[in-house]
Amino acid sequence: MRGRQRDASSMYKRVSSKDYANAYDREGRLQNGIGKETGNPSWKRPLPHILVASLSSFLFGYHLGVVNDTLESISMDLGFSGNTLAEGLVVSTCLGGAFVGSLFSGWIADGVGRRRAFQLCALPMIIGASMSATTNTLGGMLLGRLFVGTGMGLGPPVAALYVSEVSPAFVRGTFGSFIQIATCLGLMGALFIGIPAKDNVGWWRVCFWVSAIPAAALAVLMEFCAESPHWLFKRGRSAETEVVLEKLFGGLHVKSAMAEMSKSDRGDELDTVKFSELLYGRHFKVVFIGSVLFALQQLSGINAVFYFSSTVFKSAGVPSDLANICVGIANLSGSIIAMVLMDKLGRRVLLLGSFLGMAVSMGFQATAASSFVLGSGALYLSIGGMLLFVLTFSLGAGPVPGLLLSEIFSSRIRAKAMAVCMAVHWVINFFVGLLFLRLLEQLGPQVLYTIFGTFCLIAVVFVKSNVVETKGKSLQEIEIALLPAD
Repeated sequence: MRGRQRDASSMYKRVSSKDYANAYDREGRLQNGIGKETGNPSWKRPLPHILVASLSSFLFGYHLGVVNDTLESISMDLGFSGNTLAEGLVVSTCLGGAFVGSLFSGWIADGVGRRRAFQLCALPMIIGASMSATTNTLGGMLLGRLFVGTGMGLGPPVAALYVSEVSPAFVRGTFGSFIQIATCLGLMGALFIGIPAKDNVGWWRVCFWVSAIPAAALAVLMEFCAESPHWLFKRGRSAETEVVLEKLFGGLHVKSAMAEMSKSDRGDELDTVKFSELLYGRHFKVVFIGSVLFALQQLSGINAVFYFSSTVFKSAGVPSDLANICVGIANLSGSIIAMVLMDKLGRRVLLLGSFLGMAVSMGFQATAASSFVLGSGALYLSIGGMLLFVLTFSLGAGPVPGLLLSEIFSSRIRAKAMAVCMAVHWVINFFVGLLFLRLLEQLGPQVLYTIFGTFCLIAVVFVKSNVVETKGKSLQEIEIALLPAD
């Protein structure tokens, strides 16, 4: 019986898809005048849904920064003060959980839908934060951080998917920047809330409890948000898709949006996507581009700069609190500028300018570490280079890859391909964090910063050769342009 229902659903989907596709003439315009005078959909309708989804990115940033100012208090309270291995595990255990969460994010998002995936992302964050806030042992803290990490890994790729699938094409870049801005705000929020931890040994528990509030809000509010119309359409639920499209874009744009989705319908959307399909055949090129982009993003040294920023500022006599604020302001400022420019200049231009600016910034850092510049000049050049690096990163290399990949992947593989690319991101992130201090000690800052700068230049060449512009195009137009026929 279920097999017959599935066949009927698939048949209905294909028939209805043809009906919508027939609404187009040979030039790709809607017949009968439908959609010709409607203009762009309202950007205000999907905005609340995107703001709710951005809570997952806020939590991502918050949990990255929550142990920054509180680690010393945590180690004293739980009895492992001075044990650098234990302190490193508290920081990095969540990265292992994030790798696992990101690896399965595509299968979860495709299996239960984007909305339920967000709710599943919030659950381990609530549980993990509660465990971390109430534990009296190192083991309890590590287990809590592992739970939180799985939510951290699941949230960002689903957020990138959701934002790209519910946003009108003309503002998709702007809305995609909300993810990076939310991450910045989460980082700054964690640093701000962690300030009293230096004077109050038990304050770190409050910092973890606070994170449960936006996680609970994400789980509850997502119940009232729209499901991704692309996910519904893939499952042949055309009637529900129309309802969601009307909610997101307005009634005038339902038929044109349905016809647009039908153009890329190949009749195989319900088939299971095998892992091997992402590594071989026609999908390999876009998955390769996505994986290399995320790898180069991390090999640029961005997280190493974040890890080392407090030390550089401290050597200049700047308190760590002020240093964190300066880095946070540079990161947030660049993200806001990227939001404004994303749909004007385009993704490719921002990526090229960002990686080029990061290479120049690393040049400043390497010069400051050399014997050519001495004294206070070297120190200010190093600080200026660091802030410029963070600013230029947040202009493109930070916000663009997640948005761009959710655009260039075809609807059939989008969620699972994002999962693979984010897994690559977390693996490279882990090894950069693990090896940075040792490489800094053995190679010295001049050589290490030169290596990071070289990776930035490699990224410029790679983007110029492989990345296409997606500004203002619908997801279906991008898919048809990039995906070769069988």
